[in-house]
Amino acid sequence: MRKYVIAAIAGTVAGAAIATQVAGPLMAQEAARNASVYQQLDLFGDIFERIRAQYVEEVEPEKLIEAAINGMLTSLDPHSSYLPKKDFDAMQVQTRGEFGGLGIEVTQEDGYVKVVTPMDDTPAAAAGIQPGDFITHVNGESVLGLTLDQAVEKMRGPVGSEIVITVVRQGTAEPFDVSIIRDKIKLTVARARLEGSTAVVRLTTFNDQTYPGLEAGLKKVFEEAGGADKVNGVVLDLRNNPGGLLTQAIKVSDAFLEQGEIVSTRGRKPGDGERFNATAGDLTGGKPLVVLINGGSASASEIVAGALQDHRRAIVVGTKSFGKGSVQSVIPLRGDGAMRLTTSRYYTPSGRSIQSLGVHPDVLVEQPPRDPAADTAEAPKPRGRSEAELRGSLKNDSMSEDERRLLEEEAARAEASAKLRKDDYQLAYAIDILRGLSAVARQ
Repeated sequence: MRKYVIAAIAGTVAGAAIATQVAGPLMAQEAARNASVYQQLDLFGDIFERIRAQYVEEVEPEKLIEAAINGMLTSLDPHSSYLPKKDFDAMQVQTRGEFGGLGIEVTQEDGYVKVVTPMDDTPAAAAGIQPGDFITHVNGESVLGLTLDQAVEKMRGPVGSEIVITVVRQGTAEPFDVSIIRDKIKLTVARARLEGSTAVVRLTTFNDQTYPGLEAGLKKVFEEAGGADKVNGVVLDLRNNPGGLLTQAIKVSDAFLEQGEIVSTRGRKPGDGERFNATAGDLTGGKPLVVLINGGSASASEIVAGALQDHRRAIVVGTKSFGKGSVQSVIPLRGDGAMRLTTSRYYTPSGRSIQSLGVHPDVLVEQPPRDPAADTAEAPKPRGRSEAELRGSLKNDSMSEDERRLLEEEAARAEASAKLRKDDYQLAYAIDILRGLSAVARQ
């Protein structure tokens, strides 16, 4: 027994010696790292005092510190930034769905401002700004070298004032100027309508109004159709939707799912992750669903599209989405400001991250570029003649009045479909998919 005790004590002593040998270098490394950090902070203090004392013009210390904080955050990624009080207040107003500006969602790439998407029914959309456009100058001043917040600040201004932005667009040889009149942006985040027997719901952003707008919109179109049984399916249009609140993306996804994971987030530490699951209840009663996306669909839009795609609840149609798969936390700071900090990545139910990859549609459908010449009046194109138009042709005496009415309604639907295909090819394609699924279900 004594041997075992001695062996145990010897083992404990040996373990302590090994732990000391391992922990010693680690502690030394940590101390060296801390010393390096303090040296850098001392360097920052030296530079700060040198600027205050010797810069050619007097600079307010608060502005220097604010610029240093913002520079530290923006060096991390395009979505982290410092929000002074006025910007923090503006962001809170925007999440409620009403703010002033041009109506564009932007990011930064290669030092320039890149348009993620223009928002529906805003001055930017009316001026023809497109996803993927680069803004290089604002009122003749270059934005190169500015932070994203500084560039956005230059684009803000009083309602009714004019701004001229210089745009570089892929496929256009030279930069060109676009004049826009600033306006108060009040977003209608959910628009619902009937296209034939299909309910079409367009979501323009994800703010506090999004899920209530979706719920009310679906209820309205089902009533217009004469009941949910008269609707063959739903198109959820997320094209050019730049995203917004994670909570709203979860609610919108849950609106079409009965169970299962919607999205998970993973932070720097294993314990920082979260998982969000669907609850029972489908606003459509299980109707066939098509989700429309494009390169302007980002963030929260991609959460919804990815969740519905992974659960095979929807067919995703359009083009690859933007690829913003990170989550920003807004952290209030002293002085009534805040910082927007990227704290985690999000993952679709199958465990895939879409960061820089985007959501790939199940059916790739490009939107043909609009031809301005096609909008001008032109001579009608000749068309083939039918049997009914031939002189002396026999009449169809077996067609009842109901059959004749149904034929006329079908002709009207075909004409409306042809017009929609010309105006919005991707949407027409989505509706055709639902029409085809409905025809198969009736077999």
